[in-house]
Amino acid sequence: MRLVEASKFLHSLIEETDKKSEIKLYEKFLNIIVELEKRDLNETELQSIEEELNKLKLDANTSIRKKYIRKILTAFTKYLKDKFSLIPEGYYTQLGLAIGLTFGVALGLSVGNSMEIDNGMTYGLIFGMIFGLAFGKQKDSAAEKQNRVLKNNSNKK
Repeated sequence: MRLVEASKFLHSLIEETDKKSEIKLYEKFLNIIVELEKRDLNETELQSIEEELNKLKLDANTSIRKKYIRKILTAFTKYLKDKFSLIPEGYYTQLGLAIGLTFGVALGLSVGNSMEIDNGMTYGLIFGMIFGLAFGKQKDSAAEKQNRVLKNNSNKK
């Protein structure tokens, strides 16, 4: 499926539904397609992306379309990350935050218990969140400078 065809198909899905959650999902996928169209991709890269869209069968007729499109979007973004090192906006921030919170709780509990500090988990959460957020923002900034970020234009009108 060509990028233009995928874009038209996703526009038609947006027109067909009234559900905000579905519209948001379709717009997210559409934004990725639009960002790919804007990029200066060579013929081989473009062909590879279009072959992947064909494999994913974006336009398959299914009764649970929202779940199906979400599954395809996840697979497609994974493909773009693995093959082209393209990531969605805020990817590393979310990842850093999740990892920071996880390790923050673990460290907060272990250090808090060993040093008999009340609310060790709370402090661990706070420091883990701050560290993860800072680390993720720094990685996102580096990816932005390398032009590896697929911007989310749905919030910017």
